[in-house]
Amino acid sequence: MSLNVAGVLETCIYADDLEAAEAFYRSVLGLEAFQKAPGRHVFFYCGPHAVFLVFNPEATARPDMKLGVPTHGAAGPGHVTFSIREAELPSWRERLAARDVAIEKEVDWPGGGRSIYFRDPAGNSVELASPRIWRLPEQY
Repeated sequence: MSLNVAGVLETCIYADDLEAAEAFYRSVLGLEAFQKAPGRHVFFYCGPHAVFLVFNPEATARPDMKLGVPTHGAAGPGHVTFSIREAELPSWRERLAARDVAIEKEVDWPGGGRSIYFRDPAGNSVELASPRIWRLPEQY
């Protein structure tokens, strides 16, 4: 029997100020938090089959005695890419501008697809991209 990974279930970034992170991802990307632990994390659904996690790096560097989850974390800014419909890229530009979020870079990828980069309040690099950048079909 062959085993295959079905996809990415969750991905995470780290931010010291979880309230600012929650406000940013709610107002800029329209994500709604479904679970919060003050000072530790805020979790968002991201599409029908994935979650996006924001952890306080100081809190996750300590063992979770309740659940027994291993310690984890990262130092410095991370990166996350959210999949969008390429045709909606102009509307995303307008939404970012309306919320005073500066676009750091726009890329037209040689193999197809486009993406835009900007920063969240913690300095993490956030990308909105068409799945075509990886030669994947848009499936929504």
